[in-house]
Amino acid sequence: MAESGLIIVDKPGEWTSHDVVAKMRRIAGTRRVGHAGTLDPMATGVLVVGVEKATRLLGHLTLTEKVYEATIRLGVSTNTDDAEGEVVATASAADVTAPEIHKGVAALTGAIMQVPPQVSAIKVNGQRAYKKARAGEEVALAARPVTVRQFDVLDIRAGGDVVDVDAVITCSSGTYIRSLARDLGAALGVGGHLTRLRRTRVGPYDVSLARSIEQLSEECVILPIGEAVAAAFPRRDVTAEEARIIGHGGRLPASGLGTGPIGVFGPEGELLALVEEQGRVAKPLAVFVG
Repeated sequence: MAESGLIIVDKPGEWTSHDVVAKMRRIAGTRRVGHAGTLDPMATGVLVVGVEKATRLLGHLTLTEKVYEATIRLGVSTNTDDAEGEVVATASAADVTAPEIHKGVAALTGAIMQVPPQVSAIKVNGQRAYKKARAGEEVALAARPVTVRQFDVLDIRAGGDVVDVDAVITCSSGTYIRSLARDLGAALGVGGHLTRLRRTRVGPYDVSLARSIEQLSEECVILPIGEAVAAAFPRRDVTAEEARIIGHGGRLPASGLGTGPIGVFGPEGELLALVEEQGRVAKPLAVFVG
């Protein structure tokens, strides 16, 4: 059986997240592989892949903060809000000034309501939005609350009727960088779309830990599940008796470590479970022993 843990992949462009999972199943020698947080085919960078028991962590890792490097092109709108779509409108951005761009970026920073792209995986009446959009249907998606903690402009490059804006964005789970590009362009009156996207961090796992598919084909480096949990969540060490209780799916008294997932470790330092505190008790989310 393959070792349980995380593989931090530097996803190449043109690959889907599913392509990466399929490849990692062959490399790791197990079918029990999944990923946390989908990346679009045009995007590159950090894709967290779980192997064996670590697949139980993925839903919790998906909810963590993420960091992206992006390039937004002002003056051109597409039907997907990125460079993979068809151009639907153009307007000269030659007169857009740097102060106007910074003002538009500031308005998209903090807690905002964001409408996802029509071509997204969100379900509408049981069907993925992108399937409806590609069938020619108009998809009405509701705005959702997201948090853009940082939206830092690194460079502004003008060229003819378009302006390219390089930025680093730190945001909550569920934030669409394509939508930020679209909304910045709309606010400036010239339209916009995303031309480059690289994810550099998912929770505590940054690009310095990531390895290319080629590197992983030569050496499959797996971050052990205990180390992965200790890096991502608060840690709680328990006694032998508490370890026995949690190992059987029982509840423990709350420790006051917070409302999110907490990693529980036994007397020998072994990972036992992820728990969530509700009132006075800590309830198991996933048990890794037995």
